[in-house]
Amino acid sequence: MLDRPAGTTEALTTAPRERPQGRAPTDPADAAALNAAAVLGTLRRRKSTFLASLLLCPLLAYVAIAQFTPRYTATGTLLYDPSEYKLQELQSILRTDPITDAVMASQAEVLRGITVIEQVVSRLNLQTDPEFNASLRPLPWPKRMLFVVWDTLFRPPTAPSDEPPGPRLNPARNDTLSAVQTALSVTPVKASHVLEVSFTAENPVIAAAAVNDAMDAYIRSRIAAKYHAVDRARELLEQRRRELREDVRKQEDEIAAYRARNGLIEGMHAHLDSEAISLQTESLARARNALAEAEGRLDAASGRAGAAAQAAIAPSVVQLRARQDQLSAELQSMLGRLGPGHPEVRAVHAQLADVERAIAAEISRVVAATEADVRSDRERVNALQRDMNEQQSQIAHDAQAQVPLNAMLRNAEASRGLLQSVLDRIQQTAQQPLIEAADAHEISEALIPDRPSFPPTIPWMSAAIAFGAVLGLLLVYVRELADSTFHSSDDVRTVLGLPCLALIPRMSRRALNGIAVEDYAARKPRSALAEQLRALRAGLWLWPDRPRTVAITAAQQKEGKSTVTRALGRLAAMNGERVIVLDCDFRHPGSGDERAGLVDCLREHANLADVIRKDASTGMDILPSGQGEANALGLLSSITMTQLLQTLRQDYDLVLLDTPPAEAITDARIVASLADATLFCVRWRGTSRHVALHALELLEEAHATVVGVALTQVDVNVHVRSGYADAEVYHPRYGGYFRE
Repeated sequence: MLDRPAGTTEALTTAPRERPQGRAPTDPADAAALNAAAVLGTLRRRKSTFLASLLLCPLLAYVAIAQFTPRYTATGTLLYDPSEYKLQELQSILRTDPITDAVMASQAEVLRGITVIEQVVSRLNLQTDPEFNASLRPLPWPKRMLFVVWDTLFRPPTAPSDEPPGPRLNPARNDTLSAVQTALSVTPVKASHVLEVSFTAENPVIAAAAVNDAMDAYIRSRIAAKYHAVDRARELLEQRRRELREDVRKQEDEIAAYRARNGLIEGMHAHLDSEAISLQTESLARARNALAEAEGRLDAASGRAGAAAQAAIAPSVVQLRARQDQLSAELQSMLGRLGPGHPEVRAVHAQLADVERAIAAEISRVVAATEADVRSDRERVNALQRDMNEQQSQIAHDAQAQVPLNAMLRNAEASRGLLQSVLDRIQQTAQQPLIEAADAHEISEALIPDRPSFPPTIPWMSAAIAFGAVLGLLLVYVRELADSTFHSSDDVRTVLGLPCLALIPRMSRRALNGIAVEDYAARKPRSALAEQLRALRAGLWLWPDRPRTVAITAAQQKEGKSTVTRALGRLAAMNGERVIVLDCDFRHPGSGDERAGLVDCLREHANLADVIRKDASTGMDILPSGQGEANALGLLSSITMTQLLQTLRQDYDLVLLDTPPAEAITDARIVASLADATLFCVRWRGTSRHVALHALELLEEAHATVVGVALTQVDVNVHVRSGYADAEVYHPRYGGYFRE
């Protein structure tokens, strides 16, 4: 976490170095490309999570869909087009309202009514179908067991029924009707007179038959309602006919009896006075009618009865008024285009004034002629009235007998008219059923569906795939956020601000084939592991001060620091360098050798030359830790330790110090402060970032010179597919350079 400037080592040991956080590209296109590449790289690294979600969600959806019983929906359509009754008597019984959305919705509810449902259930015998009759379905075994326990322990013995006779509740029938009504769906098609009828059932044949039976029952019920209304009207008319016929017979008998009692006969054989008064009355009536007509013509001609009546009395005025309307229209049209002072407008004004004067003159002529007719008719009426009064005074006693007869005649005539009217209506009603049509007819019958409508497999599977993709992306995002470990050298540079000197691969047991990891690079110098150890040694050698004593530490245990130390030492020894490895982990020795070692040298109980071990295969020297020492801190911080390192620095080209974990053990910080440089080991996708940062801060406080980081235990196969730039070192295209 300390950057070494191009200067002396003193700056490294006095001030903490600032870790670079990475620099964002200034070009928006580059930033977008980096973001897209980062997203794709994340998907490549987490593709197992994404693919698991993408496959698991549709699989679970398919399993869930398979648990549903397939249901089929059949659909038919019918047209609602009611015919209107023309008979007066039937208009109050059956009335056709304008077809609106409310009317169509009402007809949809009528089609779903219990009357239609009962006919469908009866025709298809659905009360015996377990799908619609829940009482026929077998109960699940938990319910059966519960009912048995309840009947055995808690239900009292049945007593004789005391229910009164009469209709009883039939829950099974009601449940069947309710289930069929729920399965039947009627939807008015918007902006039309069409009803769409659908039925859903497990059996496609029953679904189609139910739709057709429901439409047929509805159409039959509509025509039956019309026939019933016609029959009811006919019954009412027949009853009225009988009543009127009896009334006419009684009135005719009364008239005949009255005439016989008073000696009155009708027609030209009647009493002379009566004949005379009748003629006089007719003449007076005609004269009054003529007077009324003359007065009406006078009112019309004078304009008091409206323009239509006036035109009828004076036909000559019609043409003049038509000319007046034409000129008025032309005048209005000209005024819209021309001004009031335009010559054409003035000419039309003049013509309009002439026509109005002609109309007034013609009306005056007609009024004068009509007034003369009125005076003549009024004098004739007065004369006839005087003659009528003289004759009435002579036959007053005879007229008293005629008045009741006239009343009876009028009543009888009225009854005959009513009777004739009823007879005509009866004849029309008898013909009505012959021309009556249903209010609705089928447009298309329901066909047997060939594929289930439920469950909707394709939409649900599509939704499951989409959900799986979204969930996979979300899980990838969450796992990426939750993963605070190091995945590449870029993470090391960005978080720790240190160069990543090597990516040490994880060696499988099959690849090792019984060889220890620290011996593998020495035995197979052309392997990928050996190449990364060379990169690590090159990184230390290229450091400006070329450190001789290097402390190798890590934040936690099992991060491969001891393996890296021994493997690096062996590889450097094979390259001709004088190398020694010191095991500075007194509390947890790596070699397991209980003979004398570094602890004995520091306590001056043994000579350095006596405790150094030599690796037979590479010639590397090893200084074990020796027996454990509780006061390791005092030994490591002693003058003896400093002198020992100074001696080793003069005798060897590379001194590697294997230290305990820096996060928990203080000894690592002491050893790192004594070394020329410190190499920090971080386990790939194992060490969390905050732990590594805290360990580096502890080393910084100890004034250790951390020169770089080694990512250890890298899974080569996973890292190659990760999309990181440093994964290139393991790409198969470089296979010719390595020999395992």
